[in-house]
Amino acid sequence: MKCLIQRVTEAAVWVAGQCVGEVAAGLLVFVAIEPKDTIDTVSRMTERLVTYRVFSDGNGRMNLNVNDVDGGLLLVSQFTLAADTRKGTRPGFQTAAAPPMAEALFGELIESVRQRHSPVATGVFGADMQVSLVNDGPVTFLLEV
Repeated sequence: MKCLIQRVTEAAVWVAGQCVGEVAAGLLVFVAIEPKDTIDTVSRMTERLVTYRVFSDGNGRMNLNVNDVDGGLLLVSQFTLAADTRKGTRPGFQTAAAPPMAEALFGELIESVRQRHSPVATGVFGADMQVSLVNDGPVTFLLEV
């Protein structure tokens, strides 16, 4: 599983002209499920998402996590993040999980994160989505488990 996290002051995801998920300050998380992922992967990634320290403390150091700052989490499925881009001029997607597996594990990740944190918003799995965000910093990290 790969999660591209961006510290944001705001983020929203739209489907067919409707806002389906939004957060104020917090993290926008693009999620890619890979064939090797399991429920154990979901548990490990949940822990990382809610405890990863990317918010500044009083001294300007990244020592606070999304829980510490009462931030929101916006989870958006993005299979293209799992693409194989090592050669050629076109991405290969054999490194992404098949849609039924990916949808199931993405759903498990949403529920797992919601058990540990609030608020949590999401996009719509498999939909054509438009995502807007204001990256704070900019701060962006790729988490893998």
